Amino acid sequence: MNGVVVVDKPAQMSSAQVVATVKRTLKARKVGHTGTLDPFATGILVCCVNRATRLARFITHGRKGYEAVMHLGVCTDSQDFTGKVVSRQSIAGVTEEKVKASIQRLVGQSRQTPPSFSALKHQGKPLYKLARDGIFVQKAPRSIHVYEATVLGIDYPCVHFRVICSPGTYVRTLCADIGEFLGCGGHLSQLRRTQNGGFTLEDAVSLDVLKSLASTQRAHDCVIPMEKALNGIPEVQVGNRTAAKIRKGAPLTEGDIELSGRKEVPRKEAPWLKVTDVNRRLLAVLDVEKRGNILPYMCVFLNEN
Repeated sequence: MNGVVVVDKPAQMSSAQVVATVKRTLKARKVGHTGTLDPFATGILVCCVNRATRLARFITHGRKGYEAVMHLGVCTDSQDFTGKVVSRQSIAGVTEEKVKASIQRLVGQSRQTPPSFSALKHQGKPLYKLARDGIFVQKAPRSIHVYEATVLGIDYPCVHFRVICSPGTYVRTLCADIGEFLGCGGHLSQLRRTQNGGFTLEDAVSLDVLKSLASTQRAHDCVIPMEKALNGIPEVQVGNRTAAKIRKGAPLTEGDIELSGRKEVPRKEAPWLKVTDVNRRLLAVLDVEKRGNILPYMCVFLNEN
């Protein structure tokens, strides 16, 4: 069983616990996920099963979508409701127009400093564990992109909003930024991931459904095949001659692949190209940036999926 299971993660369960449950339920050799969700968060957790764990870095590359609830007027040391309250301020004068304008300020390219309470590591130890011990490590700011930010509803002191953003964006930090823009502070009180790596909640199953299907030997119904897991990456289907070259690890040029009417390898859609055989089985993932006349291999699958 090689492929992807899109889990609708429940609250009060860590991402590692979800992965362990999927591994145990499917009796898989190995399972990994493509992006940690906090225990209190719900929504899409993409789990890569067995050989598909090699695809995780490509799935992680895609945009992520979230629906969040922000609590205005209260700041915490973790930027979410699990932390200690560090300040309280009045939200008098915070109008709907100001809230919408502040959230729109997020849209575009910017630099964000990761929160001290995060899964990033410092000297091999997660920052959140150091922070719990009173050691607050600040990582260097990094580039993020917010593609969309929309207010879904306001029920003061709470604001429900949706955001589509690049990987590595911390929604709790966005909440803190919005609170700062408004001059009253704020923190994240609810979070649900709605999009990840081209998958949406329509693709997701609950752990209860997965267990139920596994009990009747139908767990494969929830496993998305490897060639369909990379739905955000352009695909090219090759004939037997080129497939044989790939299986031997021989170098490939643009002349070796049929581009389905394209004149050249696509470069703007994604940095990679997935290659399938005549039966639509995944053979390899290529880098679209040529080295000389060669399209470098990023990942090769020598056996049947």
